[in-house]
Formats: sequence, structure tokens, C-alpha cells
Amino acid sequence: MAEDLQISKGTKEEQYISIIQQIKGLLEGEMDLVANLANIGAALKEQFNWWWVGFYLVKNDELVLGPFQGPVACTRIRKGRGVCGTSWAQAKTLVVPDVEQFPGHIACSSFSKSEIVVPLFYRGEVAGVLDVDSEQMNHFDETDKKYLEEIVSLIN
Repeated sequence: MAEDLQISKGTKEEQYISIIQQIKGLLEGEMDLVANLANIGAALKEQFNWWWVGFYLVKNDELVLGPFQGPVACTRIRKGRGVCGTSWAQAKTLVVPDVEQFPGHIACSSFSKSEIVVPLFYRGEVAGVLDVDSEQMNHFDETDKKYLEEIVSLIN
């Protein structure tokens, strides 16, 4: 397992390709979910320098804050509430160019301007979500969706 990341400076796609290979190395041989989520979040935060990167896990019919990188966050989110709860309810990735325009957005931080949330599936059910926030409007696009979905699919 490599403990040092090689931060890529190429195009967004080149950066994803580079970090995915490194994330695979971090996950290799490690079966602990929390350790893997923590390393994925840290790797993504280091590579892309987003405002907030983290996971929420489904526990007792709500999303509960898991490993993350960034400022303190909301601890619990109900199904269908905010971007994370809506992604969970709809079982699909949501790209939100302007969080202020998203009905029911939960403002954990006033600095968050755009967001992408990717569901994490286990045995066909949503078991959690990857939540990424940016302090820039319109920060996320189809490239982020494609590669973040690939990264989330690496989680066992």
C-alpha cells in the first residue's frame, strides 16, 4: 500500500485516472469499510482541494456522518431531505450547480456553493453516499459524475 499520493496536475480526466489508480492501491488488501472510506475521502480532498469531501452511511433509516475531510458537518440527514437524502431516496447521483436553488438544501456550511452526491450501493441497496461540496458555483459536471461513480464502485 502506498501512503504518499502523487498529485496530478493534468486535465480533470487525467487527474481522476491518476487518483483512481492510487485509490485502488490504498484499498488493496484492506477490508475495513471506515478505513477505506477515510482514505478515499483524503485522497480526493488532496487531489482536488474541494471544500468538503465525505461519506454518510445509512443507519436506522437516516444518513449518519462517516469519514470526511473539511469543516464540521451535519451529523444526521433524513431520507429525501437535502441533496444527500434525495440522492439516497432516488438512488442516483445528483449534480447541483447552485445549492441555493436546490429545494430543501441543508446548509451545513454557507461556503458550499455547488455539490455532487453519489450513492454507495451494497447488495442492490443504497448503503450510503459520497458527498462533495465546492465553494465555487457550477463546479461539478459529467466528468466528475463518471469518475466519482467509478470510485464509489470500488468500495466493497
